[in-house]
Amino acid sequence: MADDDDAAEPEIEQQESDEAGPSRGRSPIRSALGVGLATLVALTGLAGWTGYRVYDEHRNEQRHEAFLEVARQGAVNLTTIDYRKVDEDVARILDSASGTFHDDFQNRAKPFVDVVKQARSTSEGTVIDAGMESETADSAQVLVAVKVKSTVADGTPAEPRSWRMRVAVQKTGADEYKVSNVTFVP
Repeated sequence: MADDDDAAEPEIEQQESDEAGPSRGRSPIRSALGVGLATLVALTGLAGWTGYRVYDEHRNEQRHEAFLEVARQGAVNLTTIDYRKVDEDVARILDSASGTFHDDFQNRAKPFVDVVKQARSTSEGTVIDAGMESETADSAQVLVAVKVKSTVADGTPAEPRSWRMRVAVQKTGADEYKVSNVTFVP
């Protein structure tokens, strides 16, 4: 019987060895899956972050261009006045204005219209250049250089003048920007 016990023992050891083998270490497939999953998660995070940065940069560029465009148009509106349609010109200026600038211009609009009609003057402003002086998420200061050609009642053209303006632009809505102040720069 001792011989039977000796023969049975190796089988038991072999079974214990087979059962303990796989639990002692990871299989190469499981390791590869773990590394692959970790890499996928890292790449997805990197792609998301990069995508957000591109979107944010695009949004900032659009806002920057909107501030510049509103400042340019505001300068043209203020320097392009025709006595034959001065009421429309004033309405255009007021439509593109906000805050105290809007209120001040509205209060001075009647005397301004009267002077322009009496002088029978016309002026046409052309933006020469514009550049951002400062910018935040909701406002900007833009320097605008304008050349203005004018004529008076008898049609005689005046010497063209160059003006520099500091135009404050305020974001007033989701995609709406308006002129909130204008100062002339010597």
